[in-house]
Amino acid sequence: MELTGLLPDFGNLAFTILAFLAALTVIVAVHEYGHYIVGRWSGIKADVFSIGMGPVLASKMDRHGTRWQIAAFPIGGYVKFRGDANVASGSADEDAMAAMSDEERRHTMHGAPLWARAATVAAGPVFNFILSILIFAGLALATGVARDPLSVATPLNVPGMEDGLKPGDEILSIAGIETPPLAEFGTLVEKLPDTAMIDYRVRRDGRVIDLVATHPFPALVGSVSPKSAAIDAGLKEGDFIATVDGVTVPTFNTLREIVVNGDGSPLTLGIVRDGTPMEVTLTPRRQDIPSADGGFETRWLIGITSGMVFEPATRTPGVWESVVSGAERVVYIIRASLSGLWHMITGAISSCNLSGPIGIAQVSGQAASLGATSFISFIAMLSTAIGLLNLFPIPVLDGGHLVFHAWEAVTGKPPSDKVLNVLLAIGLSLVLSLMVFGVTNDLFCP
Repeated sequence: MELTGLLPDFGNLAFTILAFLAALTVIVAVHEYGHYIVGRWSGIKADVFSIGMGPVLASKMDRHGTRWQIAAFPIGGYVKFRGDANVASGSADEDAMAAMSDEERRHTMHGAPLWARAATVAAGPVFNFILSILIFAGLALATGVARDPLSVATPLNVPGMEDGLKPGDEILSIAGIETPPLAEFGTLVEKLPDTAMIDYRVRRDGRVIDLVATHPFPALVGSVSPKSAAIDAGLKEGDFIATVDGVTVPTFNTLREIVVNGDGSPLTLGIVRDGTPMEVTLTPRRQDIPSADGGFETRWLIGITSGMVFEPATRTPGVWESVVSGAERVVYIIRASLSGLWHMITGAISSCNLSGPIGIAQVSGQAASLGATSFISFIAMLSTAIGLLNLFPIPVLDGGHLVFHAWEAVTGKPPSDKVLNVLLAIGLSLVLSLMVFGVTNDLFCP
């Protein structure tokens, strides 16, 4: 038996696992730190802050009396507050609580005022959202945003650009249509003819010049989506798709129409990568994607986005602009996630859209393989998803605890231990069932 054939698969598996654990560790650490720091600010003391579960590998006691530790299994983490009977803070250690003075009980999760307990519980998901916002804002600051008026920073080395656009060109019009502000650029793209070469009017060195160059959106791979036909086939950012099944594709819009109307038939793409022609065969996959009206539509997709024929000149956005942009992206992810969940429940879209840990790990590995920016963006998206999941009103999740606190605020007393135990058991069953369902999807969905 040839061992060499197994090595790449093992390497990919190890890379996928490491990428997934790295992403999960960051997200869990931030989530638990939210619980810890807001609890401390609220007067609730923590005995243990753990990254990972199981046997302790290393630990250190801080001046606040909290033991910070790293455990053997990097599959989660927890904060054990003073007076807790277990790491889930679901019940109090009655013997320990009975031996405390009133002042000492105030510093426990179960003896603190309702507002302090609720704030401490809510802080975990909130910190996940804050992490996502900061990551998206940081990426905007690091990469910049395209500036008005639309100008060329670097033309790409693709067919038709040899004597075309040059660095510094300000795009005045395309195909005779005046270039709109960037916020409205999508309206221009829809009006352009699907021709490989197109007329440009540019301002170059103070002079207005008319020239012919490649369509601004040729069949060029701008990005590759994880867990897609494109990434499985080995497509990369910057690949220029010249033909599909031997037929020339002048624009990305033409490529999209071929894929959408192909009814899932295998496609052979003739691509040019770094000047070298090659062929790639892939099969589009039927996917449910968010639509402009807030719903979903089902299309055949190969999993790429379009790239512009030139890199636009950018500007560095302000800090507040970047933060607002990051927050808007987090809100979009939350809305799309809730919409997707509702459409799955009603049967409007396939339940295969719900991934389990295997699928998430696969996406994390593929995102990491696409580069640091892709992986960091994935961490931000996963952090948002985990924050949202934890807010679901299911016992054992943070959202369930917040429901208990809301009940206490209305009735003046928490649910009885008997009721609480039953609800926690139901919640645990729901979470485990959801995990099994997700793993089933990972294994059997196409």
